[in-house]
Amino acid sequence: MLEAVRVALDPTPRQERLLESHAGAARFAYNAGLAHVKDMLERQEKPEWSYYALRRWWNQAKGTLAVNAVTGETWWRKNSKEAYNAGLKSLADALSNWSKSRKGLRKGRRVGFPRFKSKDRATSRFAYTTGSFGLIDGDPHALRLPRIGRVHCMENVSKRVDGAKILRMSVSRHAGRWMASLTVERKDGPMPTPLKGGNVGIDLGVKQLATLSDGTIIRNPRTLDSNLRRLRREQKNLSRKRKGSNRRRKARTRVARLHARVADLRRDLLDKTTTMHARTYADISIEDLNVAGMVRNHRLARSVEDAAFAEFRRLLTYKTARTGARLHVIDRWYPSSKTCSNCGTVKAKLPLSERVYHCDGCGLAIDRDLNAAINIQVAGSAPETLNARGGDVRQTGSSRTMPTPVKREPSGGESRVRLGAGLGNEAM
Repeated sequence: MLEAVRVALDPTPRQERLLESHAGAARFAYNAGLAHVKDMLERQEKPEWSYYALRRWWNQAKGTLAVNAVTGETWWRKNSKEAYNAGLKSLADALSNWSKSRKGLRKGRRVGFPRFKSKDRATSRFAYTTGSFGLIDGDPHALRLPRIGRVHCMENVSKRVDGAKILRMSVSRHAGRWMASLTVERKDGPMPTPLKGGNVGIDLGVKQLATLSDGTIIRNPRTLDSNLRRLRREQKNLSRKRKGSNRRRKARTRVARLHARVADLRRDLLDKTTTMHARTYADISIEDLNVAGMVRNHRLARSVEDAAFAEFRRLLTYKTARTGARLHVIDRWYPSSKTCSNCGTVKAKLPLSERVYHCDGCGLAIDRDLNAAINIQVAGSAPETLNARGGDVRQTGSSRTMPTPVKREPSGGESRVRLGAGLGNEAM
């Protein structure tokens, strides 16, 4: 099992300069390799842009490329070779993604051709994959970085790794703080015993971040909106600074730190909420939300992105796999908000302005989000059904079969995808 351990570094001023030098070396190798590929394409030659082909080219050309234009000194020896390899690996991945996207072999949006990295705009980063990097025996609060030395960490990194094998270490700078991300390999332990807690349905929303079927409500702190006034002031201050000046650099740092604070507040809430759910309940049911379609509504786009529905599901997926809880993902076409949780009557329309659900059949009056959470819980405990990607489903309380959707080609047989009440973490 692969796992990421991310820790904050506490480098000295000299080590910060060395970290910047290694990040610049990775950026230089990336730009040099990209210029080489573009030059061959302009000459209508077939370039070899695999990682190993780019490394062979770099080893042959680094003596003439990495040279000080004033003194004529060759400077590539001042940095670890892993920094240059990290830049070339990033370039090889970018070219591969562009090629696959162009041929239709890559899912998601179309990927454009790689562009040169700027010192001001690109994230400073490099990585180690070989060599004597990683933990230091007898020094749990430090990491060894080749050509840089011992770098102090803000926490006990040895305890975080806990004897696992370190495969890779990526070093990057975010909002003025250097971070190290360790990719570790752990042995597969025994299967966790299922929890003895009950089952629950979770309805995610903008007004309240999460409403549980047992009545628990997780408040939405709106981390971006609460800091938007300060963010606007700092960005306005940044726009008035002259480009290339030290005051503009300091203003950019203040904006970046404010963005980092918003992200940290959001991640802290999601981590604590999903951990509580994964440790409390044995069966958890959530909806398969179409977040990409929701953000097309420009009135709700900022609030939807601030709530981070996709990150909530991602965290809940791997945490339930660790604790032994079962995660059920309900079909996105299931009308959880329009269905009465008491009698099963489905409304034709339910605008977002109606926060209280009034049933025309049995007269039930209940909070809209709580009603949806109860329906999600019931759907998650029901037998597996096929969603719109796999086949036809029947509407609740109706004998009519819904037509096969045309947005996705229906598949048949064993290849059909089950998402109606299937396990969301079965692959893990």
